[in-house]
Amino acid sequence: MEANKVDLIEQRVIVACALVPVIKAFGEKIGIDSAKALVQQTHEDMSRIYGEACAKERGRNNIAVLAEIVRGWAKGGALEEEIIEFSETSYAFNVVKCMYAERYRQLGMEEFGYCLSCCRDEPFAQGFNANIRFERNQTIMEGAPHCDFRFTLSG
Repeated sequence: MEANKVDLIEQRVIVACALVPVIKAFGEKIGIDSAKALVQQTHEDMSRIYGEACAKERGRNNIAVLAEIVRGWAKGGALEEEIIEFSETSYAFNVVKCMYAERYRQLGMEEFGYCLSCCRDEPFAQGFNANIRFERNQTIMEGAPHCDFRFTLSG
């Protein structure tokens, strides 16, 4: 890790520690589901913009570049992936170990993990390339044994 640079997983922990008390406080006023939905929508919007910026920065927005970026989310053992398919039109893998979920659980914040982290994946792909379809039916964060990531380029 570069000097003075916090890795992505620790960034998420810092954000969780700052936002979860705020989410809970808003939850007392507007209901916890509404508070989580508001935070999730904000993270989705930010992630879409980030996807657009990544595509612009790299000058390409194909599956290969997307895979490079997504693999970066796994740095330092944050994710353990099993690749199912990798081609010009498909990047499919299962996450079988997720340190993001483990860290949220260690902090007692697992119920907020999806709205703080997992929700970012689909809008990132949409922002990165509107022709990339993202599908995921389950997450470790929500109690499944693995996350099933499927990115497919159409058109």
